[in-house]
Amino acid sequence: MRRHRLTPRPDWRQRARALGFAYAEIAGESYWDETACWEFTAAEVDILDDATAELERLTRSAAEYAIRNGRHQTLGIPESVWPLLVRSWDRQEPSLYGRMDLRWDGTGPPKLLEYNADTPTSLYESSVVQWEWLSCAFPDADQFNSIHEALIAAWPTLRLPPTVHFTCSRDSEEDRGNVDYLRDTAIQAGLDAPFLNIDDIGWDGRRFLDLRNQEIRAAFKLYPWEAMLRDSFGEHIGSSSTRWIEPAWRLLLSGKGILALLWELFPDHPNLLPAFRQPNRTGGLEIAKPLFGREGNNITAPGWRTDGPYGAEGFVHQAWMKLPQVDGRYAVIGSWLIAGVPHGVGIREDSTPITRDTSRFVPHFFRSVA
Repeated sequence: MRRHRLTPRPDWRQRARALGFAYAEIAGESYWDETACWEFTAAEVDILDDATAELERLTRSAAEYAIRNGRHQTLGIPESVWPLLVRSWDRQEPSLYGRMDLRWDGTGPPKLLEYNADTPTSLYESSVVQWEWLSCAFPDADQFNSIHEALIAAWPTLRLPPTVHFTCSRDSEEDRGNVDYLRDTAIQAGLDAPFLNIDDIGWDGRRFLDLRNQEIRAAFKLYPWEAMLRDSFGEHIGSSSTRWIEPAWRLLLSGKGILALLWELFPDHPNLLPAFRQPNRTGGLEIAKPLFGREGNNITAPGWRTDGPYGAEGFVHQAWMKLPQVDGRYAVIGSWLIAGVPHGVGIREDSTPITRDTSRFVPHFFRSVA
């Protein structure tokens, strides 16, 4: 696992626009970063693949345990919404995708930092954009990336009606870009995939409706479950027949509370870091993460602290293991699962050891032979 400095392609902005990659630059700064890339060996890719599959097995087991033992307090989930999650789990409503953030420097086992199991982003750049870069920069190499093909293959397995509405907040260009990409994969899989903003969803007393007063029988939402359940229409979710992607049970895994439950159930597992709901129990330096925080907000780590709107529900305290740092950049590996199976990675870098919404996306490649 090595980081290389590169000279960006002179036409990278034009290529990004041609791909519809509208957020390649954010607030005048590069988000997509071709000044560097990461190289893996085929054996290292196998390690990431195996670790991701193992962690998915552990998290599913932890979800089952939480459901059967009523562990909503550990996970920070209100008791009032617990029956919705239990019903979703008991129906085994299928998941489309998720992203595990891993700490790894190529030595020892990869460690789970958190599981973005509900609304993960950086999907389009992990799938399409870095593959296009590979075809230009290293055409004789390979990439741990079969995300696009896996998404198209996954849609028919979700047992959905012919029309699936796609929704997110109107405030985020990045969210809309990820949703439009997923719409494209759904259309390629044969689904009708109209878009509407989350605040345009209506309720007629029995059903959720779109702007044409058509019933929303299934919806992909890039919008957090914890926010949906706080919104005014959240009280109707349990009484509607709408299928949601991701399903409600994913809230079990998307909050940081699952880190503490995983350590309780599988202590000393090589792919886990010690984590507790109470501070000062890991035996060393700790990082405090809000149960339902996002984008690196409200994090307290040794020598670092970020502000933000999260933390009212409580925190998880995880053993501190600093991200690998090369050339002044800290790298975190986002490992993607499609329908519960590993299918690729994306790497984000930051000038601080806390990955934030301003962190840059850096591509990768590997060679099958040395």
